[in-house]
Parts: sequence; C-alpha cells; structure tokens
Amino acid sequence: MNEAETRAELIDPKLTAAGWGVVEGSRVLREYHITAGKIQSGSRRAKPMIADYILVYRNRKIGVIEAKSAEKEVGEGVGQAKEYAEKLRIDFTYATNGKEIYEISMESGKEGEVASFPTPDELWHKTFSKQNDWKDKFDDVPFETVGGTKGARYYQEIAVAKALDSIAENKQRILLTLATGTGKTFISFQIAWKLFQTRWNLKRDGARRPRILFLADRNILANQAFNAFNAFPEDALVRISPKAISKSGKVPTNGSIFFTIFQTFMSGKDNTPYFGEYPADYFDLIIIDECHRGGANDEGNWRGILEYFSPAVQLGLTATPKRRDNVDTYKYFGEPVYVYSLKEGINDGYLTPFKVKRIQTTLDDYIYTSDDMIIEGEVEEGKVYEEPDFNRIIVIKEREAYRVRTFLSMINQKEKTIVFCANQEHAAAVRELINQHCQSSDPFYCVRVTANDGEIGEQYLRDFQDNEKTIPTILTTSQKLSTGVDARNVRNIILMRPVNSMIEFKQIVGRGTRLYDGKDYFTIYDFVDAYHHFADPEWDGEPEVCATCGNNPCTCEAKPACEKCGQRPCVCELSVCEACGEYRCVCEKEPCPVCGEVPCKCQKQRKVKIKLRDGKERTIQHMVSTSFWGADGKPISVEEFINELYGALPSYFNSEDELRAIWANPITRRGLLDKLSEAGYGETELRELQKVIDAESSDLFDVLEYIAYNVSPITRETRVSHSSHKILEPLTLEQRVFIEFVLFKYIDSGVFELDQTRLPELINLKYQSLDDGLDALGGIESARDVFLGFQQHLYE
Repeated sequence: MNEAETRAELIDPKLTAAGWGVVEGSRVLREYHITAGKIQSGSRRAKPMIADYILVYRNRKIGVIEAKSAEKEVGEGVGQAKEYAEKLRIDFTYATNGKEIYEISMESGKEGEVASFPTPDELWHKTFSKQNDWKDKFDDVPFETVGGTKGARYYQEIAVAKALDSIAENKQRILLTLATGTGKTFISFQIAWKLFQTRWNLKRDGARRPRILFLADRNILANQAFNAFNAFPEDALVRISPKAISKSGKVPTNGSIFFTIFQTFMSGKDNTPYFGEYPADYFDLIIIDECHRGGANDEGNWRGILEYFSPAVQLGLTATPKRRDNVDTYKYFGEPVYVYSLKEGINDGYLTPFKVKRIQTTLDDYIYTSDDMIIEGEVEEGKVYEEPDFNRIIVIKEREAYRVRTFLSMINQKEKTIVFCANQEHAAAVRELINQHCQSSDPFYCVRVTANDGEIGEQYLRDFQDNEKTIPTILTTSQKLSTGVDARNVRNIILMRPVNSMIEFKQIVGRGTRLYDGKDYFTIYDFVDAYHHFADPEWDGEPEVCATCGNNPCTCEAKPACEKCGQRPCVCELSVCEACGEYRCVCEKEPCPVCGEVPCKCQKQRKVKIKLRDGKERTIQHMVSTSFWGADGKPISVEEFINELYGALPSYFNSEDELRAIWANPITRRGLLDKLSEAGYGETELRELQKVIDAESSDLFDVLEYIAYNVSPITRETRVSHSSHKILEPLTLEQRVFIEFVLFKYIDSGVFELDQTRLPELINLKYQSLDDGLDALGGIESARDVFLGFQQHLYE
C-alpha cells in the first residue's frame, strides 16, 4: 500500500472505530496546513508544514497523527509527529503505518506503542487531567468567523487558549507576546467573544455578561479595535471619548465592551481622572494594547489606571519580548503565557520577509570648515558631528537633500513608503525635499504625520492605509508611526534617524511585515547603521540577565550610572518625547528654568544650521550594501553567504554535468530551486547574488555554476546565440516563431520565463488566445513537448 491507500483502508477505519468524527463535538482534519509557507519571489511560497491528521474535540485541537505507508516502519513518522505537536502546542501525538500506532506525550516525555487510538473523551481527559468548568465553557464556544473570514491561524488559536486557560485558573495578570502584524486585535476579539458568550465575570457566577475595557495609547489603535469588534451586538460596544463624557456629564456605563485611550481616562475635570467615576471593580477584564509603551513601569501613564482597577483581570498585549527597556512590563505581568516571534511569523509565511540596504555617504559625519556658511547658531570648531547630532543640534539641508534623492532613485516611487525622521521639524523638511525631487506632481504625494499634525495628519494616515488610494504615497514621521498602525502595503521603510531602542526597531520593522497580495518582500533603506540591531543577541532571542540582580541591563550597585542621564540603569532610550521627538521634551506646560519660555526654546537655540560651500554638495558620494540572511535569521556578509552556499551545493548535485541536466528540465529545476529555498537560498537571495557578481544579465544557472565550479558567467543573450541553431532547426515554422518569442522573453526577464507554469501565459501573450495558440502549435501535448524539449539544447 502507498500512503494514501494506507490512510483510506487502515487508518481512517481505526479513527472511526475510536469515535472520531462520530462522537458529537469530534472532528478529524485531514491534510491540515499548519503554516502557509514562507513567501518567496514571484508570489510563490515555500512548502508549508502539513499534518496528515489533526484530532479536534470540543473546538480544541488535542491530537496529531503522522501517517506513513504500511510498507514502512511505524517509527518513520515519529520525528514529524513530534515536530507538528511542538508547533501546535499539543500534548499527544501519534505516528502510524496503519498496522501499528506509536503514542508520544510531549509534556511527560512518555512514548510507546498502543493498541488503538483513544476515544475523544479519553484523549480529552488525558490532555486535561485537571478539570475546570470555565475551561470547558470557553472551549464549547467556537471561534467567531468575523465577516466570513477564514479560520484562525494556529498561533492565534494557541494564544487565545493560553489566555483563557489563565483566566479560568484565576490568574490576575496575563501577558501575550506576538510580533507586529500577527493579529493581536483578532486574538483580543476572540477572547472577548468567548467571555461574552459564556457570561464570565469576576464573580464567576454567569449572572451577567462581562464588562471589558480595551485600553490603548492612541486613538487610531482604539478605533481600529472598535471596528474589529463589529460582530458584537451594536449596543454592547462603547467608544469612550472626552466629548461624549462632557456632553452627558458622566462616564458611559451601558455596554459590555468599552474602548478608550489612557489620555481620555486621565483627563477629567479639576485634575480628577475620569476613570475614578467607575467603581474599582466595574470592569472584569482590561486588555492593554501595546502594553510595553510605559504602561507597566512605576512612572507609566497607565499604572494609575491599572492599580485603580486592580480587581480586574489584566491582559497585556505586546510585540516585543523581554528587553532592556521593557523589563518593568514583564515584572508587572509576569512571563508571557505565549510568545510568537517575528522570525517565526516570516518563516511560517504569515509575515512578509524583508531585505536591508545599508547606505553610507561621505557626509555621514561632519567637521566644520571655514568655507561652509553658518546660517544660524554657533558651531563647535573641530567637533565631529555624528548621526545622533544631525537635525537635533545641527542641520545641513544639502545632506538631507542628497539622502532624499538617493533613496528616491532606488525605490519604486509608486510604492507606499514610510520615512522615519529625527523629529517633527526634520519630518517637515524631508517632506518638502521629497515633494521637490519626486516624479509625482500631486501636492499630497508626500505628507507628514506627526503629533503636531492633529486631525489632518490622522486623515492622511487613513488615506495612506486605504489600499484603494495611491495618494499619499510617502509619509514622513518621527515617533508617531513606529507602532500599531495597520498599513498592509508598505513596501519601503527609510531610516533617517538613529533607532537606539531594540523595542522601537522591532516596531519599525513591523510596519512592513503585514501581508498584502503581490508583496513578496519589503526593503529597509538604512542611512543610520540601524542594521547592527540584527546582530544583537536580543534581535530574536532572550537577553542574558545578570546572575546577581536578574535584570538586563544589570542594576547592581556596582554598575556605573549613565553619563547622559545619570541613572542606573540608563533611561536615555525611554526619555524621547512622543510629541516633539526630543530627548529633552520641548512641550512642557511649565516654563523652562533655563530660557523661561513655554514651550522650551533651548533645543532650537542650540541647533546649528550650516550651508555647504558651492559645489561641495556635488562631491557627496554614497555606497549601498545589501545584507544576506542566514538560516537563523541573522545578517551575514556576502562572503559568508557565498561560503555557506558553496558548502551546501554538493548535497544537491555532484557535478557540473548533473547541475546542467537538472537545470535543463523545468520540472527538476523547480525541484532544485525549492530545495535551495527551504535551506535559505531562495530566489530573492540568488537574484541579489547576481548583482554582487555582476551577472544580472546571466542565468541563475550561471550563479550556481560560478559558485560551485568557478565557471565565469555568460549572458542569457550569449547562451541563446550559441544554442539557437540546435533549438530551432527541428521545429516547424509555427513552433519556431513561438520558441523565438519565448527566447526573447528569456533574454529580457530571465529563467523564470521558462518555468512550466508560464507556458499558458506565454501562449496567450503570443497569440492573444490560448485556443488559437494551441491550434497553431499542434495541441497541448505538442506545445508542452516543444517547450520542455528546446531547454535541453539551451543548457548544453
């Protein structure tokens, strides 16, 4: 028996005999796609992770089965069974060849052969040995398919289950850590939905529906969540706003799910916060979105709200694992009940991959010379002004103009782009430079979205997020757009200011990771050496903590205080003002003790403006380098990438002749490309390598041949010229005309024009009709034979 026959004739009957698919509430999912497959060039995906069987009972996935042919030993499937169960956080997993069944408990580590599959009730009680009525009630409520959307992704189901299990176990503080773009709002909705339907509340009496507060730090985030909860009854949802409170004279209480921002709750009359008008035990659950943004540290804006509503269960949502600058969040909530990282999201195919282009210029730093003109302020002679100084204490417009022209020349100017600037003033200057140098004549092509832009900035952002609209195309910002903004079609992120915080860096990268049709990757253009964060051990792993104090960074008394802020641990990275983007906030309500002004003018007085001497701007040069990415998600140099690929190639072919034979057949060529991609050498990376070895007009075959056997690449045009006689001679006139057309497309675009999947489209392009083309070429089989056959000669 092959595997399909084994499943149908041996495994399926045994599952039925155990009651799966028969007992009410039980289901068997076959060929279940756990992941979507990493996104690759050409809107293709790597092979997804697929489980043969998933056993579902009471809306909970509780079993995995890996099937092998009856001709194989039962142990052949054990490795995959464990891999799938670990991914899905399922305890019991099985390998079977239809004749034998091997059971593994991932939690206890016990494993061995069993006579039969457990029944749904048996597996349920084995999985959940400690019974809990609220867990059972939550599980009995299926996920709500909002607006007819597809089912939840595996990690979203796990996150919801982990949070609800914690609630059922009476935990008061819960933390979920999931990468930006992985659907934290969707997860929040499903948690709220199950609590609402089961009538859970703090008294656990089921007498009333829960009162849930969704707390954010920006109106756009609160509005996004409010709109995402639209499956709830209309009278259950309440958007709390200062205007509504002022109009009615009291806080709203009629509803179940409340949405607001902490600023609203803090801004009551006579310095009395509005949240104090609610009883402390009014809310049963508080969901704190982006809770790493100051909410849990002792001085955080949310801390007073959280302490006041201390009886409520508090669920924190964050995109950032424990880092130096959010340790207070983790101290407050405790370790997360579930973590789903950026690297996992990209490898699973639920987030868009990215590449980084590091751009260095000859004016990345600056020393004043007397032939430059001081327009404003006082310059320090002999001082080396470095990246953190620019647009904070020194401004050189020509430098910024050069950077703007550089990235405009590199991007597709029709693609949506976010530019991160040093502060709001810098964001305005960059906006003007972009509109001066871009190809578009639309006055709203590039707009600024910062705190000072108010409602018009919010409207710009809404228009930018609308994928049906092409204007505005570029947004400039400072701090405002680094987190929480759902704009799916962002293709470029430009860094024109230093990013000191790993948390903020991950948030900025997250602006581009959301999926969008036709979006194979996005690009980070790095003018400020932010790429070094990728080499930091904290990029996608847990930081090392001090053995003495248990903190990162160390807070032991022996550790010296920071020279800038004078604190231990350093809080410099946390002290950038959200509104003005300055380390020393210029938005204070109290007069500055130095200049006596409100807002403080000190920063503006210290800023130096320089005009470069005539002609000096024309001498600025730049260099672009592209990072490659290893299998561990870390950046590596071109040389390291080539060395890794060189070492891997012998496992895919043994000789140059074998490589040539594989490549000459579209079917085996596709198989080789897929295997290379799974190993981290995808089409995107190979195309970049073409540029590095100056072989963009060559075939990817030449890239592999050059790396493996040091054979100099030839151009595609040369390859066609050398082989065209052999290719065309045996063909009919009509076939010859068609293959000449195909060869022209190959020379123009590359080897992917020769993929078997391209044949129907190529026929359509040539003949304007698939039927007419097939008639001219002698039918489907003849067209296919000609298309596959000529490629043998092309690579001889």
